[in-house]
Amino acid sequence: MSLIENTPLVSVITVVYNGEKYIEDVIRSVLNQTYNNIEYIIIDGGSSDNTISIIKKYEDQISFWVSENDRGISDAFNKGIAKATGELIGIINSDDWYENDAVEKVVTNSNNADVIYSDMQLWKNNKKDFIVRGDHHFLTREMTVNHPTVFVRKECYHRLGLFDIEYKLAMDYDLMLRFAVNKCRFKYVPEVLSNMRWEGLSDINWLTGCRETLQIKNKYLPKRKILNHLYFYKHVLAITLSKLIRKTRTEFLIKTYRSRYAKVKKIYE
Repeated sequence: MSLIENTPLVSVITVVYNGEKYIEDVIRSVLNQTYNNIEYIIIDGGSSDNTISIIKKYEDQISFWVSENDRGISDAFNKGIAKATGELIGIINSDDWYENDAVEKVVTNSNNADVIYSDMQLWKNNKKDFIVRGDHHFLTREMTVNHPTVFVRKECYHRLGLFDIEYKLAMDYDLMLRFAVNKCRFKYVPEVLSNMRWEGLSDINWLTGCRETLQIKNKYLPKRKILNHLYFYKHVLAITLSKLIRKTRTEFLIKTYRSRYAKVKKIYE
């Protein structure tokens, strides 16, 4: 049970499509939070596997859920936000899960903050791989806030808008940079509050993601277009080099750079 005195309603949204393998894990991670005043919303994109039957097992503890076709993940996010009535809104995807006290720690740190975020533990093959530190101060360069850890004050969505469905990969970066340039107050919690499985993630669309990121930066930071393009080429080069290094089995070089020299640190086990 939560011991904090200020107990605002917190909305948590999960979007899913054919996620039978892990959907129960994320549901339990939300329902088992130490913080009690949570409104849980699940937006399913019309799953054809066992996802719906798993959701129905818990529907007496879920505030709202729906299964219907959508126009992509951004549209699903927006549907959930439209249904949310909480003062703070968090989004946790069907492959991810929260630490048991994640929401409580977010609420504890929410005073004078519009966006609260934290570190994230990445898992590979059911083992801890590395922790990604968050740091909103570098958002003008790239996505440096771990979206599965983010909780946003609902007023920010009302004032600055929802996810842009134009973007297929960098929609979370578009949202965070929009909030940043409009002076939303970010608060970093220096702890791991969420977990992500990444063994199933494909990087075949990484270049598209880089291009979307450049487009977003040019939209919100038009006076920095030259710097934006230079960073784009630097980022593409860095990703290309890391792929080549992995092929030579000298991945320790990447780990050393990311853990010691990168602006946003990755802490390896």
